[in-house]
Amino acid sequence: MSYTHPYQDADFVLRQIVKFDELGADAGLDEANMDLAVAVLEEAGKMGSEVLAPLNWSGDQAGISLGELGVQEAPGFKEAYQQFAQAGWLSLSVAEDFGGQGLPNVLSTAVNEIWQSANISFALCPMLSIGAMESIGHHASHALQSAYLPKMASGEWTGTMNLTEPDAGSDLAAVKTRAVPNGDHYLVTGQKIFITWGDHQMTENIVHLVLARLPDAPAGVKGISLFIVPKFLLDADGNPAERNAAHCLSVEHKLGIHASPTCVMEFKEAVGYIIGEPNKGLSYMFTMMNHARQAVGLQGLSISERAYQQARVFAKERLQGTRRDGSRIPIIEHPDVRRMLMLMRASCEAMRALALVAAAEVDRARYAQAAEAQAMHAARVELFTPIVKGWLTELSQEMTYLNIQIHGGMGFIEETGAAQHYRDARILTIYEGTTGIQALDFIGRKTLSDQGAALALLLAEIRTTAEDLRATNTLHASILDGLESALARGVVAREWLLQSAPSDANLAGSASVNFLMLFGYLCGGWLMAKQAGLAQAQLAAGEGDAYFLKNKLITARFYAEHLLPRTQGHLAAMLAGSESTMALAEDAF
Repeated sequence: MSYTHPYQDADFVLRQIVKFDELGADAGLDEANMDLAVAVLEEAGKMGSEVLAPLNWSGDQAGISLGELGVQEAPGFKEAYQQFAQAGWLSLSVAEDFGGQGLPNVLSTAVNEIWQSANISFALCPMLSIGAMESIGHHASHALQSAYLPKMASGEWTGTMNLTEPDAGSDLAAVKTRAVPNGDHYLVTGQKIFITWGDHQMTENIVHLVLARLPDAPAGVKGISLFIVPKFLLDADGNPAERNAAHCLSVEHKLGIHASPTCVMEFKEAVGYIIGEPNKGLSYMFTMMNHARQAVGLQGLSISERAYQQARVFAKERLQGTRRDGSRIPIIEHPDVRRMLMLMRASCEAMRALALVAAAEVDRARYAQAAEAQAMHAARVELFTPIVKGWLTELSQEMTYLNIQIHGGMGFIEETGAAQHYRDARILTIYEGTTGIQALDFIGRKTLSDQGAALALLLAEIRTTAEDLRATNTLHASILDGLESALARGVVAREWLLQSAPSDANLAGSASVNFLMLFGYLCGGWLMAKQAGLAQAQLAAGEGDAYFLKNKLITARFYAEHLLPRTQGHLAAMLAGSESTMALAEDAF
């Protein structure tokens, strides 16, 4: 049930792959260096292991309830949240003008891994608040920013995202919630479903971001506006006062994340304030959604890391089988158990590297001085976001499954806690856009729309890494061969898509998930090989922790031999084409 932050691996990625010191210097953030990062991660690790992790199991068992005052959070959560907020954890990446610390997004992401691993139900609350602050900070008026951001950054108030409706799931063009002008505000009426942490008693106010339509709005997604609808209206001094007409009607009974309330929210002429310009709400909300998509991808890593740690401890302690001398042996000595543990370890390290590299691209796009550099990094963010969200969350299903498998029959018993991680992980491939939606975004808006230009730059960078590693020729052959083979498959996939998609309307949709997964494994292999090269260089120079660095080489080799070959299967499925897929579907259904 315990959790320990894998600080060495996070430090290695931030220091060697992200090059956090250089990032901070380039951004003009004098205090943003590895000394600070190490101190922040150390304190976050304590908070995660000592305060949040102990509430993970109890929160799952107790769940939440809906009463006269609204949603009542799980026991211990309010006290933990107050401690969390008072420590300033919500303000890491918020602008200093609004009470934040103005630190890079990638450091906030590294810290958020800890919260999500320690207690994913709890961590969903600050995750949504951070996303809401991103949207308000980028698009709201200065008056709205001044009124809401300082209190949200301090953690005194939380934030939510209200998109989905009963008749409008992922199809936001069907949103029916309406907003009618009324003096200096709007009256918002409608119902939203699946609203994470839509209500609770942990803070004195909740700031809902709500998609709604103005009376004269055009049809479809072009007619959606974004509004701030607070739970309590503010008085002249900016403090919560009158209760707004925004209420939780019911809470969902879910497979997992039991301590995270998923609310049906009703707005009955609730007072709302428009963010930015009318009818541009969807683009504004995408600021929050893109942040949330990378954050959910991070959850895939986090729950996998938690499951891996639990499986490793169990495998060391569980005795089964005997040696020739009759002594009992722990199951970690069984080859197949080691195989499963290595799959989990290698996957977690690859996911962590990709999540942090993608988060750093957000910083580089934000702080770039030259327009060309800004555009390049922004395009890389767009490219990485669906991969992080789709690949990491899909992989987490396998990792939490392996945890149960290593536990054997005990994994199927709730009391061990292995089943909770499996249940909690299941939502990750669904909310903030299903894997299919991420894949369509990746293959369509992120590849076909620019004729594969951004993807070509990524492939070129991976090729440079492969060539540099081959030139040094110090790594195990399977790492080099595996990366080069997977890279070749990525090149084939891109070229085939660009050549074939224009003549087949169904091809992109049929190939999209395999296309995304291929590039997920390829990006993971690229960063694992890159880490192996850096680890080998440090070992040769007599620097660093030799034990940790040697394990890096082992894990990179395992990834290359056991996970990179999966790119072949995804490419083969892509090349099968859409014609057989559609024909089989028609025959079958």
